[in-house]
Amino acid sequence: MESNWDDLRLFLAVAREQSLSGAGKQLRLDPATLGRRMARLEKSLQAVLFAKSPQGYALTQAGADLLARAEAAEQAMRAATAGVAEQSDRLSGQIRVGAPDGCANYLLPQVCARIAEENPELDIQIVALPRVFNLSRREADVAIGVSAPTAGRLLVQKITAYQLHLAGSDAYLDGHPPIRSVADLKGHRLVGYIPDMIFDRELDYLADLGVGRVPMASNSVSVQVNMIRQGAGIGVVHDFSLSQAPGVRRILVDEIALTRAFYLIRHADDQRNLRLSRFTQCLVAGLRAEVAALEANA
Repeated sequence: MESNWDDLRLFLAVAREQSLSGAGKQLRLDPATLGRRMARLEKSLQAVLFAKSPQGYALTQAGADLLARAEAAEQAMRAATAGVAEQSDRLSGQIRVGAPDGCANYLLPQVCARIAEENPELDIQIVALPRVFNLSRREADVAIGVSAPTAGRLLVQKITAYQLHLAGSDAYLDGHPPIRSVADLKGHRLVGYIPDMIFDRELDYLADLGVGRVPMASNSVSVQVNMIRQGAGIGVVHDFSLSQAPGVRRILVDEIALTRAFYLIRHADDQRNLRLSRFTQCLVAGLRAEVAALEANA
């Protein structure tokens, strides 16, 4: 008996997550039901697809062979669906964007709102996570990163550079000793990332300043900005976030200025997906314009 696409769809999820529970969460299926479906698939193909252990479901050679064919079928279906969507001038369907939370909180909402306004049949999902997205597992259709990955079958495009500076709330700065030089920072409480939760070297801003201890820390950019707004201390902030942080002002602008960049990351298999390409063109143009406008008013 030949397997159908639904069997392969479930198989792809289990193969990528390497567990029934992980795939079940993604598919919204009970792990026991998913296990029965995988057993049925193995029986129909007369092949053992997974080496099962307490650590999870690892692919056998037969499973790896099926994975390659299933991913090819998945890509063909994506291309076919995209082809239908491309017959219209407007984008439709669902597109999921993964991004670090600074970009997701302060840039993507307004950029994606404008894209959605022009494409009312398009559903845009923004997933903000303080880590690198796994496009091979299809955690997102497109991801935004703060560094350009060098491994994997990925398409990488630089979106734009952006600026960061030290900043503090008016209340904090007015109530503490003045900060006229980098040396004056030693007498102040600092806000930043939790050191062992920094997922990309480009985010280790305070290390560039020779700072060791971070008394007020979070793995979230938006939480850090709110800490600074509430007078918890001073920290490095994105210039583009300041429009949403009233009462926060930059300090030591000439002495401390950091430059980073956002990168658009896509799976190489999506290179011919014209629907996704049209969306990313809009996304890149929107992000470039938004960063430029917000930094001009910082």
